[in-house]
Amino acid sequence: MKAAVGDRVVVASSHTDVAAREGEVIEVATTDGSPPWRVRWVDDEHESLFCPGPDVYVERRVERFQVLFGE
Repeated sequence: MKAAVGDRVVVASSHTDVAAREGEVIEVATTDGSPPWRVRWVDDEHESLFCPGPDVYVERRVERFQVLFGE
């Protein structure tokens, strides 16, 4: 899994009564985008070093802007 600064990280919940956790990638230490990444979490603005597991997906920054602005 790869990410770039500005991408959104979503950690899916395995429980129906628990919301997914979302964060923004603010730093990528490797040149190829592989983990670990520094992520700022939306719910509490906390920053942490993050290595994704199988319940994680990355929404590319470019894809979000294409949906929002139709470009």
